[in-house]
Amino acid sequence: MKEIAAAPATQPLPPGPVVPPRSDASHLQNTLSYPPVSRRLGEEGKVVLSVYILPNGTVGELKLKMTSGFPRLDEAALEQVRRWRYVPARRGDEAIPFWYTQPVVFSLEG
Repeated sequence: MKEIAAAPATQPLPPGPVVPPRSDASHLQNTLSYPPVSRRLGEEGKVVLSVYILPNGTVGELKLKMTSGFPRLDEAALEQVRRWRYVPARRGDEAIPFWYTQPVVFSLEG
């Protein structure tokens, strides 16, 4: 009787590290416009958004994570970031969907 060697057990490779998305690549042309009324009233602040970025780099979902304290600035951030494009997150060579924390700073200085 011939002995049959058992095939070595294979285990899936652990997923590779995730490279987070980017919104600052110059070719994306993501701009931020200061609301004119907020500028006149001296409103400043930081809005923090949770952005679900799809593998094609578009925004799939958007949530307000932290308010600036000024509804006008919050709405401007939501409206503008919704149209932004990202270099998507990647795991190895594959673009993947990814929840990303996007700060948006409205400052009258600089």
